[in-house]
Amino acid sequence: MDPSSMFGPIDALTKIQVEFLILGLVIVNMVTRILAHRTHVSQARDGADAITRYVPHELANVLLVLGAFYYLTIEHHGGMILSMLVLGTFLTDFFEFEARKVEARREKPLDKPKAAVVGSLFVLSYIAYQSLFYLVEPLWNGVV
Repeated sequence: MDPSSMFGPIDALTKIQVEFLILGLVIVNMVTRILAHRTHVSQARDGADAITRYVPHELANVLLVLGAFYYLTIEHHGGMILSMLVLGTFLTDFFEFEARKVEARREKPLDKPKAAVVGSLFVLSYIAYQSLFYLVEPLWNGVV
């Protein structure tokens, strides 16, 4: 076992697969964002007070933030970048929800969560780069 390991046995089990776990969490987060928007659109028909947070998406957000912080303990540089991207998307999700409630109060059609989608695409592209780099590594090393 690595003496610099912060979480001991957990690190031994997940150190190699953590990027793939986070990649899966990002994809789950994107799917729950779509489902949350559909739910908000249907809830908006009953008024602004009927719109509630979509619990599966909130759980996916929390797990993604915790996963990014865990990745920070394993890969400091990559974890810091990923954590900032994930926290930015998390905050964007928070304000996007409030914007949907304002739109419902004004009886306007609900807009799609564009900023959160763009943020999650940044997170997806970064963690895909981190986890799937082995696919482009021979080409990358040939150029660099």
